[in-house]
Amino acid sequence: MELRSLGALAALVMVGGALAADIPRTEDGKPDFSGTYDITTLTPFSRAPELGERRTFTAEEVAERRQRAHSQLDQAAAPLDPDREVLAAPEGQARDRGVDVSGDFTPGSYDFHWFDCGGIYCDLYQVDGEYRTSILIDPPNGRMPPQSEAGKARQATLRPYYKPKYPGEAWWLADGSDPYDNPEGQSIGDRCIYMSITVPMRPVVYNNIKTIVQTDDHVLIMVEWMHWPRVIRLGSEHLPDEMTSYGGDSIGWWEGDTLVVETTNFKDYMSPHPARPDLRIIERFSPDADGGLLYNFTVHDPDYTMPYTGEYPWTRTDKLMYEYACHEGNYSMANTLRGARVLERKWMEQQGAAEGTE
Repeated sequence: MELRSLGALAALVMVGGALAADIPRTEDGKPDFSGTYDITTLTPFSRAPELGERRTFTAEEVAERRQRAHSQLDQAAAPLDPDREVLAAPEGQARDRGVDVSGDFTPGSYDFHWFDCGGIYCDLYQVDGEYRTSILIDPPNGRMPPQSEAGKARQATLRPYYKPKYPGEAWWLADGSDPYDNPEGQSIGDRCIYMSITVPMRPVVYNNIKTIVQTDDHVLIMVEWMHWPRVIRLGSEHLPDEMTSYGGDSIGWWEGDTLVVETTNFKDYMSPHPARPDLRIIERFSPDADGGLLYNFTVHDPDYTMPYTGEYPWTRTDKLMYEYACHEGNYSMANTLRGARVLERKWMEQQGAAEGTE
């Protein structure tokens, strides 16, 4: 009850009389958030350590970041010289697939036009007329809180899908794990099932369009990255604890003109444990003066020593949401498994050679 009372007070503070009269409403008088929103931004999720607890950028810093982003766009859009020199890995540094342990050479990524860089204006967002230095606003340093001892213990149980730097060898044979045995052993991200940016929702490199469809007793938020429709039941109770989902179970209620959503019942998708019973996320959707929403989230995660909170605006847009066809024309899964078999063969040959010299 205390949480809901505080939320109601916040809603009254944020939504003044003039704004409350102007926002679209449903027949029962509730705010109507139905529509499409673009959450793209150049504002970083966490704050640069050197900024400390400074929550806003100066005008000069904003201009510099805009210029840097626009320069990247201009460079990426420039025609390529067909006679340009082909970049190659420095001799002795390249490993399998062209990945180098030192970090000085990488095979590259998508062409730049695939990435969202801040909407049509390639800009940072403002809240109350100020340019924020990070989406995270609590802890006060705008960075993730330290990991708890419980979190460190849980992290140690996670499947070893990735190595910080690709070592070019079948490391899993040495430690007895099996991350590349079959498609079902891969992460659910690699399998195009779910991404952890769904709850809470975060701006990322692309697929930043969100669509809301609202009825009297449900709110649906379409998160296209992995095509995950979030269904929020209004005025409802949570499902039984044993009914879990990757995106959790979301219920909502109105506090003034703010929609408050609580999500629990998360499936633990990277661990041998079936669920994360103590993970709870509170989200708040409040109408802003520009016709969009101010999105605020607080994550209560026992993996960290304290909850963390972020907020950023959702801007209404007439852009269209396009399907994220993750598997369409995707050869990476077959090639990942094929590459693992090649590395395993090399590893076993090297082991056999080493044993023969002893």
